[in-house]
Amino acid sequence: MPQGQAGRPSKALTFTQAEAVLKGAEGTAMYAYIVLALLTGARTEELRALTWDHVFLKGQPDADLPQPPHIAVWRSVRRGGDTKTRKSRRTLAPPARCVEALWQQFEDQGWDRLAAGDKWEEHGLVFSSAVGKPLDAANVRRAFRQALKGIDGIDADEWTPRELRHSFVSLLSDRGVPLEVISRLVGHSGTAVTEEVYRKQIRPVIQTGAVVMDGIFGADPQRP
Repeated sequence: MPQGQAGRPSKALTFTQAEAVLKGAEGTAMYAYIVLALLTGARTEELRALTWDHVFLKGQPDADLPQPPHIAVWRSVRRGGDTKTRKSRRTLAPPARCVEALWQQFEDQGWDRLAAGDKWEEHGLVFSSAVGKPLDAANVRRAFRQALKGIDGIDADEWTPRELRHSFVSLLSDRGVPLEVISRLVGHSGTAVTEEVYRKQIRPVIQTGAVVMDGIFGADPQRP
């Protein structure tokens, strides 16, 4: 069997690059997709399958146990509609920036529906074509790179949508978020998977012990 070519190593946006991408993508058709992928770490196949009936932008503030706005990442475009693993099914509270972007996406899609008229195909998808059809990977990659055109410090042709997920992991790790928490957020079955898949994005130096011991014994001991 032919071995094929090795895949291109993934990379992650720095904080400065991520801010530039979020700002530069405003007003494009991919803005909400980019915001959600970068700020929640959802897989591209999960976002392409996301439907409005799994998006709860108002939450349930009056419930016995009040719930904030949340999205149910329960499906993907994989065969049968299942997520990659059982633990990939997760319910996430999106950051405020995501909620705002999704409200705008809902409004924009309403205008698309009116413009398309009889050509509109209703699939209930959050991210769809201008006539409601599901997006494929090529559609997303092309629109993503178009959204990145002209952003300072970003070569659009060098980035892919999946690297927004890598960037999510990297940014959380840089802020000291525990690996166990990151693993749950990205829907991995355990931390070993997260370490293997995102070994270049995970902070390589475990500092917890050093920080605690510096607090106990002092960070600047006198030396003879």
